[in-house]
Amino acid sequence: MESGGRFYSVDEFNLDPKWLVDPKHLYVGPRIGEGAHAKVYEGKYKNQIVAIKIVHKGETTEEIAKREDRFAREVAMLSRVQHKNLVKFIGACKEPVMVIVTELLSGGTLRKYLLNMRPKCLDTHVAIGFALDISRAMECLHSHGIIHRDLKPDNLLLTEDHGTVKLADFGLAREESLTEMMTAETGTYRWMAPELYSTVTLSRGESI
Repeated sequence: MESGGRFYSVDEFNLDPKWLVDPKHLYVGPRIGEGAHAKVYEGKYKNQIVAIKIVHKGETTEEIAKREDRFAREVAMLSRVQHKNLVKFIGACKEPVMVIVTELLSGGTLRKYLLNMRPKCLDTHVAIGFALDISRAMECLHSHGIIHRDLKPDNLLLTEDHGTVKLADFGLAREESLTEMMTAETGTYRWMAPELYSTVTLSRGESI
C-alpha cells in the first residue's frame, strides 16, 4: 500500500486477521467477469455464496511488483470502508494466489441491465434512485479521502431485485493525499473526465 510516498509490497502488507481468508474453504465456480488484471468467479466461502476475484500475478518483475502493490492497496481500502452502496468486503488472501472475496450481487452490472432494457428507458424514479445510490457511495469514499478513479456502469452492480446499486472494483482507487502520484492507470478512457487527458492530478470532482 502507498503511504507517505512509499510503496509497500504485498510481502510487507499486513491484513487484520479478521479479514484473512483461508483458501482451503474457498470453492471457485464459473467465471462471471474478467478485466485486464483479474478474473472474477462465482464461488463459495464457508457455505456463503460469494464473488471471488483472482488477480493475475504478471509476467515481468516490474509487472509483478505493480500488481502486488495494487492488490495491497485495494484490500486496504475495501477493509476500511463499509457502506450499503459499496460492495461488501468479506476478506482476502495473498497465497497461493492473490484473492479478494466480496459479496455476490446477482443483479449483474448496471451496463448489462441498461442494455437489456433497450429500446426502453429507465423509469424516472428508478433512475433517481440509482443516481442517489451512486452519489452516496462516492460521498462515503470521499469522506474517507479515497478517489475511485474508475466510475462506470461496468463497476456498478445491482442487487437481485434490481432495487439498489453498489460500487465495486477498487483496483484503481487512490488516497486523495496521493493524487500527485496518479500519473498512470487513470481509469477507462470513454468514462474519464476530459481534463484527465491534460493533467496528472485528480480531484474529487473529476472522479465523478
